[in-house]
Amino acid sequence: MAISSRLIGGVLPLLLLLGFLTVSSEVKALEEARLGSIRVVFQLKYGDIEFGFYPEVAPITVKHILKLVKLGAYNSNHFFRVDRGFVAQVADVVGGREAPLNAEQREEGEKTIPGEFSKVKHVRGTLSMGRYSDPDSAASSFSMLLGNAPHLDGQYAVFGKVTKGYETLSKLEELPTRTEGIFVMPVERISIMSSYYYDLAEKIGGSTCEDEVTVLRRRLIQTSDLIEEQRKKCLPG
Repeated sequence: MAISSRLIGGVLPLLLLLGFLTVSSEVKALEEARLGSIRVVFQLKYGDIEFGFYPEVAPITVKHILKLVKLGAYNSNHFFRVDRGFVAQVADVVGGREAPLNAEQREEGEKTIPGEFSKVKHVRGTLSMGRYSDPDSAASSFSMLLGNAPHLDGQYAVFGKVTKGYETLSKLEELPTRTEGIFVMPVERISIMSSYYYDLAEKIGGSTCEDEVTVLRRRLIQTSDLIEEQRKKCLPG
């Protein structure tokens, strides 16, 4: 009995310590997943989807995706996959857009980036990079989680989350789909008509009107670029 008591007395503190370390690890992961101040908006015919980034969790991924957004590379791209309760996945900009890519967009879109895997969980609203079997093969395709997917944790790079537009994602889930292999795909093309970004930090000074003008100017420039790209596609020369 004395030996048994000593064993229990020694094991219990160890179990408590392991439990504390596990909780601490999860808390740390949540603390690290702090949203930066940049917000990106994808405009669809079903509504807008806004998302933010985790620059401390996946700095390389965030820089890459934000650059593509600033270049207007996601304009005329589409959600090629909508699997209800699982993911809505944006296609790679190379091959996914209706409008042709310019040289700068193509150069950035063809880049692959290292897998920045973390302890941040795949839950509804999470942004997660798509990739092939090579962990460093992510390019520009990414998923917006439509439900919790713990089997993806640590396997795919989480880099942000949806901040507004969950009602739009719900509308996408209601659309008719077809199955091709492992993919559940929408019957219609769900196009990203336009995109823009803004910085919450710019509002700290209270220059609300100036901030709105800046955002509108960015949207106008990106829309003008998209119109020109479409014109070149439809009216070559």
